[in-house]
Amino acid sequence: MSTIGERIMIERKKLGLSQEKLAAELNVSRQAIQKWETNASEPSVENLLSLVDFFHISTDKLLRGVSADEMYTGCREDMPDFEKWHAWESYSKSLNVEYSQSRDEGKDVAKYEALFSAAASMQDSKEKDDIADVIYSIVHNAPQVPDYKYTEPSDYDSIRALSDGYGHALKMPSDDVIADKIYGGWLGRICGCLLGKPVEGIMKAELDTILKRTGNYPLSRYLCREEMTPEVEQGIKFRIAARAYSEDMLRMPPDDDTNYILIGYELVKKYGRDFTSRDVMNTWIDTQPKNAYCTAERVAYRNFVNGYTPPTSGQYKNPFREYIGAQIRGDYFGYINPCDPQTASDMAFRDACISHIKNGIYGEMWVSAMIAAAFGTDSIESVILTGLSYVPRTSRFYEAVTEVVGDYENGMTEAEAFAKIRNRWNEAYGYHWCHTISNACIVAVSLLYGMKDYGKTVCLAVSPGFDTDCNAATAGSVLGVILGGSNIPPQWADRTGDTLCASLIGYQSVSIRDMAHKTLAYLQ
Repeated sequence: MSTIGERIMIERKKLGLSQEKLAAELNVSRQAIQKWETNASEPSVENLLSLVDFFHISTDKLLRGVSADEMYTGCREDMPDFEKWHAWESYSKSLNVEYSQSRDEGKDVAKYEALFSAAASMQDSKEKDDIADVIYSIVHNAPQVPDYKYTEPSDYDSIRALSDGYGHALKMPSDDVIADKIYGGWLGRICGCLLGKPVEGIMKAELDTILKRTGNYPLSRYLCREEMTPEVEQGIKFRIAARAYSEDMLRMPPDDDTNYILIGYELVKKYGRDFTSRDVMNTWIDTQPKNAYCTAERVAYRNFVNGYTPPTSGQYKNPFREYIGAQIRGDYFGYINPCDPQTASDMAFRDACISHIKNGIYGEMWVSAMIAAAFGTDSIESVILTGLSYVPRTSRFYEAVTEVVGDYENGMTEAEAFAKIRNRWNEAYGYHWCHTISNACIVAVSLLYGMKDYGKTVCLAVSPGFDTDCNAATAGSVLGVILGGSNIPPQWADRTGDTLCASLIGYQSVSIRDMAHKTLAYLQ
């Protein structure tokens, strides 16, 4: 059987090229070509990709002397259709996200940028998947850059050691007030999600245009299908008429942002307050189909069924490991731990680590601790900072949210605060659009500048774009606990018809008020 060097030489001669000519085409030295062809050395992964592209052959043909088609003749029906794999389930389809994520984590991968880019541009195929495996190995084993200024652990003990929390004095309200606040959390999250869901994924310029055309700018009410006329839609790429809901719908349709409150309820109901991360995994598998999960959660689900258990399930081939998914899952743990942010954040960690690492975990711990603190104080700054005290002070998350609070206290305007976020994060890039930190900053700004006005707060969370339903749901949940359900205005509450729909088995349609009442059984 021929060697890779012999195959390079054969392909070169087919094209009538000298070693010097091929070297010039690949931007390497003639000596490099000579060493490859004599098997004195082998091409790097980057040069291998260049050879494959230049010769117009498959990676398998160059490496093994036989193409994938030839190798699998007679059993091609056993090969997956790589093109139809969803990007959330195929590591090879998210290599650009992986590069951004790895750079932000401080991994020393900059020298591989061309490799990431070249592999990402390949047609979906077995060859691309094989190269993605090599890239995963590079990422997994990459050292930190020497000047990286953050320390961001993913294990509980290290997170706690680098956090300032654990010991907040909060005044416990009466049982009746607690019950109303729990209802406020449920209702506040659901109304916020209902507001943001129709425009999830829209770019701000188009959102502003729609709002202005419907007399709803600045945003102050739900978007209704009835007002999405052809004139409103003219020149708009986003399919707003199909996404907006009718005024008389009177229910919250299924959404992952609200499904997770029910999953939290089912988890604690079945396994108790001492549930483990494996219990969370089993609850996910038992209650919802795969397609109910997105980004990092879909990767984790894939890993579950392939035998990877927490915390490996959140790490293995997961380019979305710091996306917003965990940050939208922690509300229930806050609801069942009034004035106990430590226990709320502990529960949030057990949940988050099955699908996320580092700042992805911190986002859920922050939200859960904020909600728990919101039972004992009505100070927005205190709630945000209490939640933040359970996040490592050496992290990007802590730095970013602390900066938001500092800017507010120093007199920065609402418009300036949002502009600063949008200058740092690009809404048109999925990694920025869906990252935990960018969206946590939007939640913090919305809470601070919303001035404890429910409608203004959730509308602020939607107005800058990014993950509109997630951010309005989280801000609405925190403020809903502070205000109590009885103080959420009817213009927001009535639209739900006291009905939450979900994709969970056994929870397809439930009463919001009833679920809030059932939550009381699981308080400490």
